[in-house]
Amino acid sequence: MTEFTYRLGQKRNIVTALPGPRSSALDTRRRRAVAAGVGSAVPIYAADADGGVIVDVDGNSLIDLGSGIAVTSVGASNAAVAAAVAEQARHFTHTCFMVSPYEGYVRVAEKLAELTPGCQDKRSVLFNSGAEAVENAVKVARLATGKPAVVAFDHAYHGRTNLTMALTAKTMPYKSHFGPFAPEIYRMPTSYPYRDGLSGTEAAARAISQIEKQIGTDSVAAIIIEPIQGEGGFIVPAPGFLPALAQWASQNNVVFIADEVQTGFARTGSWFASEAEDVVPDIITMAKGIAGGMPLAAITGRADLLDAVHTGGLGGTYGGNPVACAAAIATLDVMHAWDLPARAREIEAVVKPRLSALAEELDAVGEVRGRGGMLAIELVRPGTTDPDPELTKRVVAEAFSRGVILLACGTYGNVIRLLPPLVIGDELLDDGITVLEDVLRTTARV
Repeated sequence: MTEFTYRLGQKRNIVTALPGPRSSALDTRRRRAVAAGVGSAVPIYAADADGGVIVDVDGNSLIDLGSGIAVTSVGASNAAVAAAVAEQARHFTHTCFMVSPYEGYVRVAEKLAELTPGCQDKRSVLFNSGAEAVENAVKVARLATGKPAVVAFDHAYHGRTNLTMALTAKTMPYKSHFGPFAPEIYRMPTSYPYRDGLSGTEAAARAISQIEKQIGTDSVAAIIIEPIQGEGGFIVPAPGFLPALAQWASQNNVVFIADEVQTGFARTGSWFASEAEDVVPDIITMAKGIAGGMPLAAITGRADLLDAVHTGGLGGTYGGNPVACAAAIATLDVMHAWDLPARAREIEAVVKPRLSALAEELDAVGEVRGRGGMLAIELVRPGTTDPDPELTKRVVAEAFSRGVILLACGTYGNVIRLLPPLVIGDELLDDGITVLEDVLRTTARV
């Protein structure tokens, strides 16, 4: 393991009830000022964060196994990233790249061309959020192909804007009562080995057959898919599923878009999850871990696709903000220097066997899956494969009461996802997983 350096002590330390009095007071203020539609996973308010810990306003130090949903892979206050942000802000915080461009945007685009799969000529555009990246990838695909239809998949999550809600599968809380949605979006069955029992080839053939019958090849502009589904339950498709879809897309003038917003930037043990099966997407959407917590997103894809768009057709006032670009350059340099893809594989090697042992021990653990630092436990009612969201909520709540932040996900709300900062130390990681093991053993048997 790389010897990481930390500014804060890397220990779980609970000194008040959770939430403490200061967090509770802030929550009262929040309810008077912040819209109720904005939720939070835990009721504590952060005052500091570093490495694998979040320290709240009451002085409690909690183990962070969520990374702000896979964002703070290099830690929430990495020294190199913080220095780059401060230095850029000292010079200028904004000019708008569409008005007066700057080198940082170009450097980020150059780095993305180097990092993303494939050796084809590539172009990039920078945005603010994953949803913006997805919207623009679809725009490019439709313009470049002259076709309207976009194929998304069961259990997909692509964002909360109108188009990305249409692409997203789960209705609550993301879509309910927000329609009508963007047209020409079609949903196909994905590969979910735990629940469908199909090989990757079989699952791909099923999806392709439905695409050809229900839409018609001549109408499909793009297929968009997460190589490992995130909010849908950290679903890892069976081997062969993604390559078969990519091959079909290549043969039929369909743009294959890999949504790597959550899986990108070392999270799964390689720079991008597509690399696990040598899939080279036509366009990749990226955000989250790209800039150490600063708001930045991107699409990178084949030059002929992105250059087909007329000047002014892509962009945005804040897209590729200079401070966010400086953070991204520093973040990617840190990921290289510390070899965080290898660290993600180390995390998997340590954690996955322990979770798999729980699956052997507890009937409530239906499946353990994931890759690198993106791992999950699917919880079910004993003796069945029926989802158990109630147990999932109890486990997450009990772990929080002991100082460990976990995130739930899944179409059925029955998956616990583990997304630790990739710079988390071994001792802290061991403590967090030990708490999870104990909570699962006690809670699942109640």
